[in-house]
Amino acid sequence: MAGLIVVDASALIAYLDAEDTHHDDAMPSLIAVDRFVVHPVTLAEVLVHPVRRGTEMDVRNTLTTIGLHESPMTIDPVSLARLRVETGLKMPDTLVLATAIWHDAAVLAFDARLRAAAASRGLLAGSI
Repeated sequence: MAGLIVVDASALIAYLDAEDTHHDDAMPSLIAVDRFVVHPVTLAEVLVHPVRRGTEMDVRNTLTTIGLHESPMTIDPVSLARLRVETGLKMPDTLVLATAIWHDAAVLAFDARLRAAAASRGLLAGSI
């Protein structure tokens, strides 16, 4: 995979959890990119369970090691609301799509609706 990739929480969670149904799909997809971006809210979503276990710093270090960067994206609330209405996505997925649009980057996700919204904008990363 070339270029910058915006990763959804489900793909990161699958990468981190060997028991996750999508783990075997997420591993090669994330290893194939040198750098990927997440919205801070997406990262917070990924860190919920590690915080409960007290392993959030280990998880952050792991993600940084494989190329994670937090997006500096800014978007006004009206534009974000418009994107949510246009796509019918839930807000966390809308943030992933907005981040991809802002960076002109492809989306790596398992969610079919998010993948369809990204594909309709020419922003879908390969197949996972």
